[in-house]
Amino acid sequence: MNPKVDIYLSRAKKWQDEFEKLRMIILDCQLTEEFKWGVPCYTFQKRNIVLIHGFKEYCAILFFKGALLKDTFGILIQQTENVQASRQVRFTNIGEIVELKHILIGYINEAIEIEKAGLEVNFKKNTEFIIPEEFQNKFDKIPSLKTAFEALTPGRQRAYILYFSAPKQSKTRESRVEKCTQQILNGKGLND
Repeated sequence: MNPKVDIYLSRAKKWQDEFEKLRMIILDCQLTEEFKWGVPCYTFQKRNIVLIHGFKEYCAILFFKGALLKDTFGILIQQTENVQASRQVRFTNIGEIVELKHILIGYINEAIEIEKAGLEVNFKKNTEFIIPEEFQNKFDKIPSLKTAFEALTPGRQRAYILYFSAPKQSKTRESRVEKCTQQILNGKGLND
C-alpha cells in the first residue's frame, strides 16, 4: 500500500467506500500501488495496468490497454469516440463493485497477461484522421503552417485535428484554426 494513496483516499469527499473496495480488489491481484496523475495507479513491472478515478456521476477503474481486453461481460466503456486504448468500468455504488468483484479480478488478470505478452494497441495513424477543410485552406494560404504542423509530434497533430474537427459549423472550425495558427507556427501543441 502506498501512503500517498492512503492520503488521497482519506481526503476523498465522494466515492471513498467505493475507492477502498476497488483498491482491495486490485491489490489482491498482486499489482504495485502507485500515485500518478493525482489518482491511485496500479502497475505490473513498472507498466501501467489500471487506475481508479472518480467523477461527479460515477467512479471507475480505467484499464490502460482496455481495447485489448476480450470484454466477455460487456462492461467496458470507451469514454469518447476519440479514446483509442483505454476503457473504463463505471460504478455508482459499492454494491455494483461487490457484484462484479470476480469479473473485475478476471479482467485485471487478463490485463496483466496482455502486458506480459508485450501486446500493444494499434493506434490510428494521423493520416487516418481527416484534416478539416478549413485547416487545409489555411495550409494552402500559408505553406509554412503545413511545415510547422508536420514538425509537431503525432499526438500534438492529432489533438489539433480533433479540436478543429469537433464543431459542426464551419464558422466555428475556421475560428479555431485562426486562433491556433500562430501557436502551430511557434511549434506549440494545443495545450502547451
